[in-house]
Amino acid sequence: MDADAAITSVEPDTRSRIVETAERLFRQIGYQKTTVADIAKALRMSPANVYRFFESKKAINEAVAERLMHEVEGAIEAIACRKAPAADRLRDMIATMHRMTAVLYTDELRMHEMVERALSESWQVVHDHLERKSAIFQRVVEEGIAAGEFTSADPVVASRCVQVALIRFCHPALLVQCAGEPGPSLDQMTEFVLAGLGCHTGSTEGGSCHDDRGQTRD
Repeated sequence: MDADAAITSVEPDTRSRIVETAERLFRQIGYQKTTVADIAKALRMSPANVYRFFESKKAINEAVAERLMHEVEGAIEAIACRKAPAADRLRDMIATMHRMTAVLYTDELRMHEMVERALSESWQVVHDHLERKSAIFQRVVEEGIAAGEFTSADPVVASRCVQVALIRFCHPALLVQCAGEPGPSLDQMTEFVLAGLGCHTGSTEGGSCHDDRGQTRD
C-alpha cells in the first residue's frame, strides 16, 4: 500500500475517533464548554490536526448530532425491515423512537442542550434526519396499505400525520416540557393513530389490525 492510500484509509477512522471523543467530552463537560483543544488533547494530537478533518467546532457538533440521529434511524429501519404486520412494526418503531429519544437526547442534560440548539438553529443534519425518518415511516405505511391492513388513501399524508400526532413523545424538547402533563399515554396515542390509518386494533394477542368482526387482517 502506498503512502497516499494509507493516509486515505486512515482518514475515516480518524474522523470517527474525533466524533466519538467529542461525544464523550460533551457528556462529561458539555458541548459548549468542550473546545477543539480539549478534543485534540484527549486524542493526543494537535488542534491543527483536528481541523484537517473538521473545518470548525460547529462541524464537530453537527457530526456528533448526526451520529446520535443515525442510531435512531438504524433502530427504526431494522424494525421496518422485519417480516411482520405493518401495524406491529409501527408500534415497535414508535416505542423505540420514544425510548431512544429519552435515552440519547433528554436523560443527560448536557446532551439535551446540544440537541435543543440543533433544533432551534435548524441544523442541516436535523432536516436530513427528519427526511430519512419520514421515508422509513412512509414505506411501512405504504406496505400496510398494499397488504390491506390500512385503508388510508395517501401514504405520504398518512405517514406525516402519524409523526405529527406523536411528536409530544418523540421530540426531545417536548418530551421534557410535557413530562408529567395530563394527556393520553404513548400506547393510547399509538392505537389512536393506527385507528386513524384504518387499522381496527382490539383484543387479540397479536396486536395487528382487525376487521369489524374481530378477524385479523394480515
